[in-house]
Amino acid sequence: MHRALSGLLAGLFVSVSFAQDDAILVEATRFPENVRRLPASVTVLTEEDIARSAARTVPELLAEQPGITMKDFFGNNAAATSIDLRGYGVTGPQNTLILLDGRRLNDFDLSGVQWSAIPLAAIERIEILRGTGAVLYGDAASAGVVNIVTRSPLRQGRRFEALARAGTFNTTESRLGGSFANAGFGVSGSLYGYGSDGYRANNRNEQQNNALNLRWALGEGALDLRLGTDRQDLRLPGARRVQPSIGLDEYSADPRGAQTPLDYSSRDGARAGLSFMQRFGEAELSVGVDARDKDQRSYFDQGGFPAYRADRLDLRSFTPRLRVPFATGGLRHRLTLGADWHAWRYRSRRTDRPESLGQPTNRVTVTQDTQGFYAQDAIELAPATIATLGLRTERARYAGDDTADPAAPACFGCTAAPPVRETQKARAWELGLRHAFDARWTVFGRAGRSFRLVNAEEIYENDVFFASQFQLLRPQQARTHETGLEWRSGAHALRGALFHTKVIDEIHLDPFTTGAGNINLPPSRRQGLELDARWQAMPGLRFAGAYAYTEARFLEGVLPGSPFAIGTGLPIAGRTVPLVPRHKLNLGFAWDAAPRTRVSAALTAVSSQLLDNDEPNTLAHRIPAYAVVDVKLAQAFAGARLALAVNNLFNNGYYTYAVRSAFVADRYAVYPLPGRALYLTAELFVP
Repeated sequence: MHRALSGLLAGLFVSVSFAQDDAILVEATRFPENVRRLPASVTVLTEEDIARSAARTVPELLAEQPGITMKDFFGNNAAATSIDLRGYGVTGPQNTLILLDGRRLNDFDLSGVQWSAIPLAAIERIEILRGTGAVLYGDAASAGVVNIVTRSPLRQGRRFEALARAGTFNTTESRLGGSFANAGFGVSGSLYGYGSDGYRANNRNEQQNNALNLRWALGEGALDLRLGTDRQDLRLPGARRVQPSIGLDEYSADPRGAQTPLDYSSRDGARAGLSFMQRFGEAELSVGVDARDKDQRSYFDQGGFPAYRADRLDLRSFTPRLRVPFATGGLRHRLTLGADWHAWRYRSRRTDRPESLGQPTNRVTVTQDTQGFYAQDAIELAPATIATLGLRTERARYAGDDTADPAAPACFGCTAAPPVRETQKARAWELGLRHAFDARWTVFGRAGRSFRLVNAEEIYENDVFFASQFQLLRPQQARTHETGLEWRSGAHALRGALFHTKVIDEIHLDPFTTGAGNINLPPSRRQGLELDARWQAMPGLRFAGAYAYTEARFLEGVLPGSPFAIGTGLPIAGRTVPLVPRHKLNLGFAWDAAPRTRVSAALTAVSSQLLDNDEPNTLAHRIPAYAVVDVKLAQAFAGARLALAVNNLFNNGYYTYAVRSAFVADRYAVYPLPGRALYLTAELFVP
């Protein structure tokens, strides 16, 4: 496969993209850029695309796109849900950068993006840039960038909207939103609430989100202020355990049961962002200042040996950038210069129960201060040919401190990790070329280097003897080569892309070697093919399809293992990376059966995949292949819309995440997802 793919990468093959016209701009490039000028595989999902889909959350919508898979623990409004772009497996969330209006949502911990804080009804479009973004954003963009763009209050004008949804598993959802705008000022706000018992026992999920956006038009510039809060209270049902050697199969016996009926977590977040943009002739200046705070609590009973954590995470960032067009030697340039300063502070109090939090066993503090500088130049070599050159350097300063209280109620031989101080450096670069043969055919190619830095929860762990320790791993590096060809004609479009990525020093959990720690893995490779197409069969009938082939393998190496785990000297050279399906197929259609009546359906089919923790590929069981069909019937009225959606139409039993035991050879745990679910939605719009 490697030789065949290398040969294809050296030549010309087909690539296609969902159709947008030449006026479509993306903002994930830090300044608005025409999608037809980018040397990358790009998809833009519009409000119309979102309205057609039966997806209820952003991850469900993204999983309908080629190259993106979803790992979902519970299927309850994207709680504990992550996405994986281009086959990184369990570390997909740390290698795909998620932005909200150009602002980073990935956190300096492993908690993941709070997807429910971004209701689909508030989104104007979603930009997916595959395999690119490390020069402009730095850390966590090895697989690509997803930018979620919410509606601008200036473009909305005066508007009031309300949404109410009710469905299976005692689910209720509501949203109130409104906006006002005149020639120079716009304001919009929304209130969102969600509650559901969930498919599993002990999986109640309650969420509240609030958002306020203000925008001032300042001649050739604008000032934006965005505020938001979110809260989640989530019950945690745990896994369903399976061990064939002793006849244990909780998944078959009771897929909806709870292994951990006492476990729960909560999360409170707040964000504020101020950005200023000003044009000076053809030059553009943008300055962003952002602050984000998050307070998380979690309780795990652990069979009578409880653990309670209270974690707080704060971010302060400053992100100025400038774009300057100029010409040299008959060539036109658009040079982007920028800097990113991010200051993270992670504080964790750890004990046994909530009532002991005043005197915790351990107080852990980890800080990360990063300084990144970048330059990217788009050069118009000819009217139909654009080259992109980019370079980024980044420095990260870490500090970790831990104190243990021997007098704490839960301290039984507790230890404190020695303090750590370290500075790391990383860099990214990118070279791209895009050429339009004519108005329909466009070819592109690119090569680049990206990186990922270790985060707070990957730094602080226990060694094999359960002693606390800080472990600062080397920065992860990835080198990607990609090429593609696009064809567009009116409402019809095709895209195909081939990519090859080599990952060095991948940051990853290694339960076999340390019992509970992280290591830099031996080199690995991700490569594959992505195809997608859209066909407008007639004015009211549209078909879409996408296929992705992804191969993820370790190139060399042995995991040392441990006598406390399932073995020692575990070879992984040539083995498949867990949680990466080889094949993924998406099919969909939307049919306007009447002027205001639309029927749409989507099929997602995913091949089998190895379980998390099965790097040696020695467990006989795999996550089974599955196929899920979602359908939606929508009826529009004057100022209103009704929709009935059925998710998992054929009531298939399936799961997208399972993990292998590190200590019992044939034991594993699965996280079942919901069967058939019905949801009725009513929306009201008042201009």
